[in-house]
This record gives sequence, structure tokens and C-alpha cells, in this order.
Amino acid sequence: MNERERPLRLSGEPTEQKGDDPNMGVCYYILFGFSFFVCCITFPISLCFVFRTVQEYERAVIFRAGRLLPGGAKGPGLFFILPCIDEFRVIDLRTLSFDVPPQEILSKDSVTVTVDAVVYFRVQNPTMSVVNVENFKRSTELLAATTLRNVLGTKTLAEVLSSRESISSHMQSVLDEATDPWGVKVERVEIKDVRLPLQLQRAMAAEAEASREARAKVIAAQGEQNASRALKEAADIIAEAPNALQLRYLQTLQTISAEKNSTIIFPLPIDLLSSWIEK
Repeated sequence: MNERERPLRLSGEPTEQKGDDPNMGVCYYILFGFSFFVCCITFPISLCFVFRTVQEYERAVIFRAGRLLPGGAKGPGLFFILPCIDEFRVIDLRTLSFDVPPQEILSKDSVTVTVDAVVYFRVQNPTMSVVNVENFKRSTELLAATTLRNVLGTKTLAEVLSSRESISSHMQSVLDEATDPWGVKVERVEIKDVRLPLQLQRAMAAEAEASREARAKVIAAQGEQNASRALKEAADIIAEAPNALQLRYLQTLQTISAEKNSTIIFPLPIDLLSSWIEK
């Protein structure tokens, strides 16, 4: 089986390559010897080029003559490379984030909304992130934008506004499954904002205002009903005791006189009017 027919392994484990592999060719050994010879004759200047340092949160994926070195990603620490035939890429293992550009989405109930989100992810397999995809971060960003449109397109406007946590969790699982062959782990997806068209905002505001006014009228009517029932009960009690009406009259006068105004009060006993009332 030649090199073109050799399948790419998605597990991320590099294939073991020995130095006596006949597929390496004579050119590889010539370049290897020449590179090692140049490093020796330029010593100690070559020390600045043959040693590389990888931080604790980084890993280095090394290719020698176009082939992945056995053992997977290197680091953290110090490692040796041959300047002429070795090529390496340093991958950051820390959690990265990016903003999904605002997407105009047509919801299930035919309402156009603009939604943006933020995605948090990290590289869990540096070898797969280099070998299986050209640019894992750019690919993840494009996939997140597409997934956002596809997921929200199956939701109604009410579900988008009220079920953000469940939608975010569903997007996270979909993205994590799709980016697994790239060695990328999607940790969290959050929907930042949902913007509605101006006309729809006005219509929803008018609907909410009408609903509040209807509830206010119902509450006011219930209050009037309760107040009238209480007044009827008070009138029945006063009718049973005529002196209670005089006491109520004096209480009303006291309440009016407590206010600082120019009202002049003339107390008039009710008994003086009883004779006129009877006639």
C-alpha cells in the first residue's frame, strides 16, 4: 500500500514510523544527515534553532520530512528539532472563546429574529486538530454559526425567548459531537441576545399593555364589588342602632377638621331635622 492509499486515522494516535522504513526514501536520509552536519559545524550558534520550549498550557506537533513523529504531541518543556527538515505547530490547550456573528433566523412560526451567541471550547487532542482539519478555530466558528441557525429554525419565538438554557445545551451537544474528529471539545454555548424587529416589538408592547389594562379593570371591578358589599353591611348595622349614625357624623367632622384648610364646619344635630323628616 503506497502513501496515498494509506487511510487517515481519526483516533489521533500517530502511526509508528521507524528509521528503516523503506518508504522514507534516500532523500530523507540525505537531508537528515545534512541537517545534522550543519547543526554540528555551526555549534554553538545552532543551539538557538534546534531547541524549542513549550509552555505548560501548550503542545507541539512535529512533522519530520512531512511525516508525523511517533509519540504524538510534545511538551511541555524543552525538545529538539532539526531546522532543515522539521516543521512544528504549537497548539494552545487553554479554553478559547469566540462570538458567533448575529444571525437572522426565521423561527418555526415564521418570525424573523436576530440572535447572537458565544462559544467556549478547547483543544483536547493537538494531533487531531492539526492533522484532521486545516484551521480548527475557523472551522468551529463556521460550524457554530450554521448550528445556531439550524437549531433555532426548529423553535418558535416563545421557545427561543423562554428556553435559552435548553437550546444552549442542545447546541453544545451538537457542536461537541461534530468537532470530536477535529480534537476539539466544546465546553459551553450561551445565547447572548435575541433582537426582534421594531414592528414586532411595538405589537408585543401593545398586546402586553392591553392585557395589563384588562387585568386592572377586573381588579378595580372586584374592588368596587367588595366595597359595595361592605357598605351595605355597614348600612345594615347603622340602621339597627340610630346613635351610630350620629357617631359616624362626628367622626367625619373630626377627619375634615384635622386637615389644614379653610373649610368652616357648622355642626347640626340630626334630632332637629327629625321633625321635618317625619312630616
